[in-house]
Amino acid sequence: MRLTEIATAAQLHLATTQRIVNLLVRYGYVERDGLDYHLGVVSLLNGNTYLMTNRLVQAAEPVLQELTNSTGLTSSLTVRYEFTAVLLLRAASTPPLRFQLPIGEQMPLVVGGARVLAAHLDDVELAALLEGVEKIPLASGVVLDRAEFIESLKVIRERGYAFGQGQREAGALSIAVPVFNREHEVIAAIQLSAMIEDIPVDVDALVIELKRASGAITRRIP
Repeated sequence: MRLTEIATAAQLHLATTQRIVNLLVRYGYVERDGLDYHLGVVSLLNGNTYLMTNRLVQAAEPVLQELTNSTGLTSSLTVRYEFTAVLLLRAASTPPLRFQLPIGEQMPLVVGGARVLAAHLDDVELAALLEGVEKIPLASGVVLDRAEFIESLKVIRERGYAFGQGQREAGALSIAVPVFNREHEVIAAIQLSAMIEDIPVDVDALVIELKRASGAITRRIP
């Protein structure tokens, strides 16, 4: 972004923006390339430190690896940030998925395994998530209307998992369950992903494995 774009986005005076950006450049949080500014290497270092010290990631890593070993499918851990799901951890299958989102990627809560997190929003949060949304197009070509999506969240909450086919990527399939803390609050979701042809017929068995893994993560969290 250029300085004027940053000032507009931050709703700050140009001179104030310049002073702040200069300070961020000085400490490595931002780098300058001609007239353009982008995130600096310190942002990467901070992100790596977050992953290395986060208790949820530490608790989930061995569990996800075991889940991938037992199912042969890629497993992942996401958490909710505002109205998106953020990918924190992945244990890749062999061979890996043909398309994999990078760690730190933000995904909408209205498609894929992220719907497990959306299913546990309260009424106010759900209304904010769907503000201005009347249709939800999926990669498969299916289009859900608002009422259908809300009803699907009720089903997910009742059965305890989200099953998605062709939601974010055509030909892909995912199964996700929530992860709870000791107070039974949803703090994350874990998911198994694969192309449809690579998923075993017995989806119920995968759901059982996912729920066992979710419980194991809960027990490992301090």
